[in-house]
Amino acid sequence: MSNQEQTPENRLRKELPEEVAAGAGEAPEAPEAAETPEEQGNRQAGLTGRQRLAQGLWPPRVTRAQLIVALLLFGLGFGLAVQVASNSDSDSALRGARQEDLVRILDELDDRTQRLEDEKQGLEKQRDELENSSNQAEEARRQTVEKERQLGILAGTVAARGPGITMTIDDTKGTVEADMLLDAIQELRAAGAEAIQVNGVRVVAGTYLTDAGNSVSVDGNKINAPYRFKVIGKPQDLEPALNIPGGVVQTLEKEQATVTIERSDKIVVDALRAAKRPDYARSSSQ
Repeated sequence: MSNQEQTPENRLRKELPEEVAAGAGEAPEAPEAAETPEEQGNRQAGLTGRQRLAQGLWPPRVTRAQLIVALLLFGLGFGLAVQVASNSDSDSALRGARQEDLVRILDELDDRTQRLEDEKQGLEKQRDELENSSNQAEEARRQTVEKERQLGILAGTVAARGPGITMTIDDTKGTVEADMLLDAIQELRAAGAEAIQVNGVRVVAGTYLTDAGNSVSVDGNKINAPYRFKVIGKPQDLEPALNIPGGVVQTLEKEQATVTIERSDKIVVDALRAAKRPDYARSSSQ
C-alpha cells in the first residue's frame, strides 16, 4: 500500500459515499432568492386569464364590511322574492276566478268608490255652506245637530228608517251558529249597510255574538230562530253581496237552513242602545 493511500484524507474518501466525497470539497449552495416584483409580474404574464382569475378569487379574502353588505343584499333579495310570490298568488286567484265573480268584485269596488265620492261631496258642501252663510254660528249649530243625528244612527242611540232589505234565516235543524250570523253582518257592512237590527237587538260597532246552546246570543241577549235581519242600505248592493257564490246564503243552505231576502223602500230599525259615557276618553276640544 502506497503512502498516498494511507493519508487520512484518502482513507476518509474511501469510507464516504462517492456523492458525498465528490462534493466534500465544494462550497455549499446559496439559498434560493425570493422573487422580485418584476419576476412575479413575468410569471403572472405567463398564466392564462382563467388561471389569473382563479388565483385572484382563491383563497377568498373577505372583510367584515363585505360580509355585512352580503347579508344585507341577501335579506333584500329574500324580501323581494316573498313579495313577488305573494303578488303572484293574488294574481293567480284572480285569474282563476269566474267571470261573474270578477264582475261582482269590480261592481263592489265601483260602489265603494262612489260612496267615498258622495261623502267627499257632502263634506265639501258643508264647508261651502259654512263659508257662505250670513249667520255662520246658526249654520254651525244646524250642522252639529245633523251630525249628532247621523252619529246616533251609527251608535244605535236613535231610530232609523230608509230603503234596505229584510233577511230571514229559518233554522229548523239548529245548525246555524254564531260565526255564521257574524259573517252575514260583516258582509252587510262591507256592502254599505248603515243600520242593522237582529231580532230586536241593534247591531253596532262593538257587537259580539256567541253560541248559547241551540240558539245565539247577541251582546248578551239570547235570540232564537228564525233570525230576522232588518238592514238599511242600498238594496241593489246588499242582496247581491249575500248571494255571491260561496257566500252567506250558500253557507247557510249547506247547513240546511232556509234564507229569504226581501227588498223594501222603507225599512225601520227601531231597536235602540243606551248611550254609554266613556270612562276615560274625553273630547280633545275641551
